[in-house]
Amino acid sequence: MNDSSTSKNDSSTSKPVEEGMHTVTAHLVCAGAADAIAFYVRAFGAQEVMRLPDPEGRLAHAAIRIGDSMVMLMDDYPNWDARGPKALGGTPVTLHLSVPDVDSAFRRAVEAGAVSRMEPADMFWGDRYGVVEDPFGHRWSMATHIRDVPPEEMQKAMKEQNCPDA
Repeated sequence: MNDSSTSKNDSSTSKPVEEGMHTVTAHLVCAGAADAIAFYVRAFGAQEVMRLPDPEGRLAHAAIRIGDSMVMLMDDYPNWDARGPKALGGTPVTLHLSVPDVDSAFRRAVEAGAVSRMEPADMFWGDRYGVVEDPFGHRWSMATHIRDVPPEEMQKAMKEQNCPDA
């Protein structure tokens, strides 16, 4: 007798969040995902975890690890409604990297081919912070936390700097 409740693929033994993953994981669409992986290795010290090429050699799925976080990638697949920032004309999303030394991380990213959008500077919220755009159109902010700032002090500093919505 075949008992379908005890198959080899019994999901009751699987963890709801896969080992090595977090509850929220970035999934980037890139025009040239294989090139993006090579860039992220050079720029951010990423480690390639896996890649799944389609029969034409495009990446249907890939994963890299940056620090303790997984990032998934794929090539543009317009027929799957998957288009990266280059195809869309930009992105409203910024990925954030917390790093021990933002100045050296920023310099490394720019040397690898990222475009500087905001040079690292000390910010009123307590981080030394900068922003780059990678060659695939994704924006990456990066920061090193340098001091703890109470919320009231942040609010005051925002008003003094004429930040919108402060």
